Amino acid sequence: MCNPNPSVNSTKTQKAAEQVHQQPQQGHLFLDLFFLSDEPPKLVVKQLQQAPSSSTRSRSSPPICITDVVKETKSLFKLAFPILITALILYSRSALSMLFLGRLGDLELASGSLAIAFANITGYSVLSGLALGMEPLCSQAFGAQRPKLLSVTLHRAVIFLVVCSLPISLLWYNISTILLYLRQDPNITNMAHTYLMFSLPDLFTNSLIHPIRIYLRAQGITHPLTLASLAGAVFHFPMNLLLVTRLRLGVAGVAAASAASNFFVLLCLVAYVWATRLHVPTWTAPSRECLTGWKPLLRLAAPSCVSVCLEWWWYEIMIVLCGLLVDPKATVASMGVLIQTTSLIYVFPSSLGFAVSTRVGNELGANRPNRARLSAVGCGAGCSPTTRRSYG
Repeated sequence: MCNPNPSVNSTKTQKAAEQVHQQPQQGHLFLDLFFLSDEPPKLVVKQLQQAPSSSTRSRSSPPICITDVVKETKSLFKLAFPILITALILYSRSALSMLFLGRLGDLELASGSLAIAFANITGYSVLSGLALGMEPLCSQAFGAQRPKLLSVTLHRAVIFLVVCSLPISLLWYNISTILLYLRQDPNITNMAHTYLMFSLPDLFTNSLIHPIRIYLRAQGITHPLTLASLAGAVFHFPMNLLLVTRLRLGVAGVAAASAASNFFVLLCLVAYVWATRLHVPTWTAPSRECLTGWKPLLRLAAPSCVSVCLEWWWYEIMIVLCGLLVDPKATVASMGVLIQTTSLIYVFPSSLGFAVSTRVGNELGANRPNRARLSAVGCGAGCSPTTRRSYG
């Protein structure tokens, strides 16, 4: 049937088109703060001011379908499974080091446990937390198809962690003074100092591994680190046999074997990525640009570091407190074994958490907040049975 008044319809169509055209676009959460040198800050302020109101978002957000949740959950577990395998491999290496320390004696086990606790409190937790500051930047940059931003963030994070590892090295060098001030046993303290002196190269290795791991994970690439960690675990056992059993280096041999295994993981990871050319789509050579624009990375790294440190410290501080008891050699050693055993529980939810963080960042970077919300719902659906199995 013909339209009796075509001018009215055309007018309505034009008004609707103008309304759609005038609807504000949603900006990225952190990506807009991390502009490149050729992007003026005025554009960033404009994007942040054009964020839609909550009422507009609620009206435009479609309902979540169960089918979409199931599909997203499968995608999350597909990404989380290699991360879980990698974490289990790293856990096996730590358990193997504790076994070799236990074979050396109670004093060696206690000193190794105290040294590892001090290293986690002052070093590994700090580097891990600071590195997580680059995760939202990298994941959103990949979702927004800005490959240059990925490389620049990687370069800045590596420089940042290497610089931060220098004062940590000085702190480890003076561990004897610090632990004796905390009234720790002198014999345990001296041997813990030896352990940390041979673990100093591990700070540099972790300053490279953490950013590379996040750089790859933001792109959904997780298998290189799994393969490199597996190679490091295979390398870890003969290194302990050589340094601890054959050369009889004691605590120093265990620490040197752990540091050498981590460096071997780094070599395998870089060699695999370079040989398979996985870095080509997003890689740019380091330039002077990585020496500027640090504010967004620092703003994200500081709260991430505090969060990780608080999560780690409340466990590790108990080992230091055990050194104040009547028989510190037995209590510190037993607490070290206990914490090493219970840390296995956190491997499963943390792996899924890393996966959902990557997925949410990718979707926010691509300006798909509904898909990001779906990833969070899928994570909740996936964590429910895991939580029941772990604690139920």
